[in-house]
Amino acid sequence: MIHGEDERLPFADLRPGSDAAEIREAVERVLASGWFVLGPEVEAFEAEFAAAAGAKHAVGVASGTDAIALALRAAGVNPGDEVIVPAMTAAFTALAVVAAGATPVIADVDPRTLTLDGRACADAVTSRTRAIVPVHLYGQPADMMEIMAVADRHRLVVIEDCCQAHLATCNGLPVGTIGAAGAFSFYPTKNLAALGDGGAVMTSDGALADRVRLLRNGGQTHRNHHAVAGVNSRLDELQAAILRVRLPNLLPETALRRLHAAFYREALHGAVVPVAERDAGHVYHLFPVRSARREALQAHLTRAGIETLIHYPVPLHKQPAFANLAPRDCPVAAQAADELLSLPLHPRLHARQAARVADAIQTFEKGSIDA
Repeated sequence: MIHGEDERLPFADLRPGSDAAEIREAVERVLASGWFVLGPEVEAFEAEFAAAAGAKHAVGVASGTDAIALALRAAGVNPGDEVIVPAMTAAFTALAVVAAGATPVIADVDPRTLTLDGRACADAVTSRTRAIVPVHLYGQPADMMEIMAVADRHRLVVIEDCCQAHLATCNGLPVGTIGAAGAFSFYPTKNLAALGDGGAVMTSDGALADRVRLLRNGGQTHRNHHAVAGVNSRLDELQAAILRVRLPNLLPETALRRLHAAFYREALHGAVVPVAERDAGHVYHLFPVRSARREALQAHLTRAGIETLIHYPVPLHKQPAFANLAPRDCPVAAQAADELLSLPLHPRLHARQAARVADAIQTFEKGSIDA
């Protein structure tokens, strides 16, 4: 059955919802203040977000990409250094390494969780390796105990890419607090979403936080005096005010994400293969499933009025932007990139809509078997 436009189930809805009135009030508050960059809203959000995430410091920056790059620089990563990143992630993870002046080294991922594989990470270490950037992919914490063991063995810095994993935990520990720092994004699709770009560096290392503050503001020690070659990467007051409105809703919205994910796992059993949940601290930014017939499945869901997306169809080691790097074989990531399909999953999703998605997938799989 082909549904009409009025029955279309979108992948997500990024417009303000029940928080719309509070967001307007926050925006009006900033407009009335006349202070738009690095003011009281940013300072208040930094303190509130750090407290919520279990760290001593949060430093607001312009994007998640900048958060990774500035954290690497603040942690002592220099041009000529190598930084290990997983093959399955948004290209921005590796682009941040390049922005920091270092060289990304791409390692394969775990076949069940698709986060950085500890053995592949260890195999990628060379005499030039300075840091590891594990990605908490789809809201799923990477195996930080295994990665920290590699880092400790080789005396490497760990900067966690938490851009999809706000308030996730790994073995009970908040992500972003296990390594030297964590990098967060507040892009409008994220679990904690601004209405534009934004990011933050999370750390309990006061000296590292101070270095990020210096670097984000052009390296200025005081007005017009630049001690180091920093960048212009500042979270603005409007976005900080919006994030302050949304932060208290993050935990209940995460609980809804987990409920929808649990339903999908049960309802889709035997039809498609969801990416495994390694840790109960998973916050389900996305819910990808694997299918050997992905294109046909996506077309079937589109005809049923259900929007799906393919995240990261080109793994890092196959991206033209990194063709200058030493070739690396990442077969797990390569296969996953051909099979993954992300289903609608967000706090505004109704149970009946999730059931509609599951029913459509089961219908597709039954038709494939009967054909």
